[in-house]
Amino acid sequence: MSMVVETREGGLMQVRLGIDIACRAPHQASLADESGAFIWTGRRFRTAAKDLEGLWALLPEGTEPTDVTVIMEPTRNAWVPLAAWFRRRGARVILVPPEQSADLRAYYSKHTKTDRLDSRLLARLPLLHPDGLHEEQGLGPGHPLRRATRMRQTIVKRRSATLARLDALLEILGPGWVRALGSDLANKTPLRLLAAGYACPHTVKRLGRARLTRFLYRHSRGAWGEEKAEELLQVAEDTLELWAGELDFGDLADDIAVEARLTLALTEEIKELDERIGVLFAKADPTGVLISAPGVGAVIGAQILGRLGDPSRFRSLAGLRSFSGLVPSLDASGLKGQHGGPTKRGDACLREAIFMAADHARRIDPTLAARYHRLMVSAGKHHTSALCHVAATLLTRVVTCWRRGSATSSGTSMGILSGLPRASGSSMSGTPFPPSFATHGSAGMRPPQRAGRANEARSRRALRRPARPGYTLRPSRGLDIA
Repeated sequence: MSMVVETREGGLMQVRLGIDIACRAPHQASLADESGAFIWTGRRFRTAAKDLEGLWALLPEGTEPTDVTVIMEPTRNAWVPLAAWFRRRGARVILVPPEQSADLRAYYSKHTKTDRLDSRLLARLPLLHPDGLHEEQGLGPGHPLRRATRMRQTIVKRRSATLARLDALLEILGPGWVRALGSDLANKTPLRLLAAGYACPHTVKRLGRARLTRFLYRHSRGAWGEEKAEELLQVAEDTLELWAGELDFGDLADDIAVEARLTLALTEEIKELDERIGVLFAKADPTGVLISAPGVGAVIGAQILGRLGDPSRFRSLAGLRSFSGLVPSLDASGLKGQHGGPTKRGDACLREAIFMAADHARRIDPTLAARYHRLMVSAGKHHTSALCHVAATLLTRVVTCWRRGSATSSGTSMGILSGLPRASGSSMSGTPFPPSFATHGSAGMRPPQRAGRANEARSRRALRRPARPGYTLRPSRGLDIA
């Protein structure tokens, strides 16, 4: 069946194809013209080349591929092959957040939800909400760097949870085991010791000092030896005296060995992922723009770039900061309004990476250190709140340098502070603050207040005296470090 849809001027009209994606069932599509009138609705198809060709053949006769706009929701990962196929045909692909389409569907049909209705709504969405249409250019989870960084974050969290369970199981044996093996159980030597079943005190005593010393010396590459073996033997003796035969050490040692083997396996997976991410990141950022930023290394830089995607897709830097979820929320009506905590919208993996980078950067970058110090001391912000402000600033700087194609220069940030005295012992040449300013809870900083009390205190001070002038980077008498 072929049809021609003409405008009043006689030219071909643009069409909008709304697709409600299903994971197991067939998808449903509806086609509408630029005025919102439906050409056809409820066409079913699956993610197969034959079905997609048949769907494309149902477009009006003479339709140019550039006149086709496909609107869909990012349903799990099922949208990726569909978006790639339509883009190869020359169509424009739009991804709509499910929250927006759900709210619009509830407005038009509050008590009904069907796949056919969703496809009709998506086809008419350009008329209902034209400002919310953003063309999707990438492959999303199909991009290898994006997928690898997300996988690494997930495995790191799994290993952290496994280490926490392992530490809790060792506490059953007694505090001496954690003291002897060290508080950092992520090291391979204690993990291999526990994975071999040596969390049982009877097994450790039967092993003897000589064989235990050889085991520790071989797996620690000489770091642990006879002294550590004697300490473990004494810990095993103390555990036997503590429990007096009441605890089944064999079963507990088996559970500890399972957790230790899981941790070792996850550590190896993280190591392999780091190597693969390093290769992908070197291709994506050959000039090293991201890693030139303070606090951004190879791992965090790859996570930022992989989860952020193409930074040029944002219309403004404000939209970029909003995507990170680090900007404060706003609730205003009439003459009243207040800012709340961070919105936490966008990608959580990106937010975690830029937050960690900001925590390192505020220790080595002078402008970020000054901003953190002002927020903590003058504004009375909490450490986390101040770090969110620093993270948003750092992300803006990184993306600006990425768009320009130039590396972040420390001299640019230090130019503002060139007239200030330098501090000996600073972690960065020319940093005008002592190292104590870059650490939370130092002697020169007052303890953070609660948000409510801090706001009340600022309100009382504002009523008593005029507002103080804006913060400058000029050091006060109490900060004289020359």
